[in-house]
Amino acid sequence: MAEFAETLRQLSTAQKPAKGVSVYSRFVNRPAGRVMAALAFRIGATPNQLTLLGALFTFPALAAVALLRPAPVMSVCVGVALVLGFALDAADGQLARIQRSASLSGEWLDHVLDCVRIVTLHSVVLVAFYRFFVLSSPLLLLAPMVFQSAAVVIYFAGILTQKLKGGRVVAGTDRGSASVLGPVLLLPVDYGTTCISFLFLGSPAIFLVLYCGLLLAHVLFLVAFSVKWYRELHQFQRPAQ
Repeated sequence: MAEFAETLRQLSTAQKPAKGVSVYSRFVNRPAGRVMAALAFRIGATPNQLTLLGALFTFPALAAVALLRPAPVMSVCVGVALVLGFALDAADGQLARIQRSASLSGEWLDHVLDCVRIVTLHSVVLVAFYRFFVLSSPLLLLAPMVFQSAAVVIYFAGILTQKLKGGRVVAGTDRGSASVLGPVLLLPVDYGTTCISFLFLGSPAIFLVLYCGLLLAHVLFLVAFSVKWYRELHQFQRPAQ
């Protein structure tokens, strides 16, 4: 028990910065991932194994959304599985840091599965809407398609921005600690919040309202993030050749 506690302590000192992270990821997902990483460290598991375990929680749950009629028990099982899969996604990176085993192949696997997860999630929602929901308008079938596009672009553009910045800090943006309001505002575009919404899949009317609300938030944040990231990168403009 003392060794486990020491591992948790070491993991807590090797966390990514809190800036730009929602309250869910900071206070729920990362701590849950930290516990999973500590357990994995004690049994000698690898980061890639945690990544694949997260996929084993996520993708069967998503398949159930497309194949099974929504029901209260089913929706709780799906929501819990998605939440656990997301926590394992946080655990693999933490385990890699404490083991000092981070690798380009591991990062590639993690990012590819993240992308597949986002695309698949909204694809199965589209199938569920078509098969099981009584929609007031066929236009609502466009919601998962728009949501998918916004989520994928945010994910890709965020990673691309980090790569292009190459660790450089934009003047006026390095303020040390994270703000109080920012992490709360980021809640609607946290993947964990989308996972939690599936707990209400058994109540189609409630899920539809939640899903469309998260869709609107993603579209608005996509615009805001795009402007912000473009302006940041513009400060690093290369001189004309």
